[in-house]
Amino acid sequence: MNFTIRGQNLLLTDALKDYAAKKIGRLERYFETAPTSDAIVTLNVIKNMQAVEVTIPLPGVLLRAEVRSDDMYASIDLVTEKLERQIRKHKTKANRKFRRDGTRSLFRESYDGSTAVRHLDEEDDDLELVRTKRFNLKPMDVEEAILQMNMVGHNFFVFANSDSKEVNVVYKRNDGKYGLIEPN
Repeated sequence: MNFTIRGQNLLLTDALKDYAAKKIGRLERYFETAPTSDAIVTLNVIKNMQAVEVTIPLPGVLLRAEVRSDDMYASIDLVTEKLERQIRKHKTKANRKFRRDGTRSLFRESYDGSTAVRHLDEEDDDLELVRTKRFNLKPMDVEEAILQMNMVGHNFFVFANSDSKEVNVVYKRNDGKYGLIEPN
């Protein structure tokens, strides 16, 4: 796996680069063949917190994780663990689909390395739907949707955009600003 490691708001040392490449490079053991796309690793300092963001584009799957902690090395460890959980989750789905459809899986069937890896049956990430809400979408503009979202105290809000006549979602970003999701 190739890496693009970059630093923002910090001095990126060779030791930090090597540690990130070594830890995240261990994820290769989960794949049949090494991913041909570049993994993008961003090391950043945000409000005195050490943040690590990793994006690994794969065919049909985009693995992405972000972690913030007081220590950069701990953040790298935590983001690697988070990505391992995502890979196991996608591996379970892919293997189910493989058994059902006969398509080829991107992930290895099993890994028997020295690192303790939980069995797939013990996966925490159950996909159980616990609640369904139905509501009428009131046509409104983006600014009104942001005001409504803030008024109800949520971090996202679904609405019918009065300008485009389509369903959109506004959401509050980690940096305190707002984002808009629109269909293609």
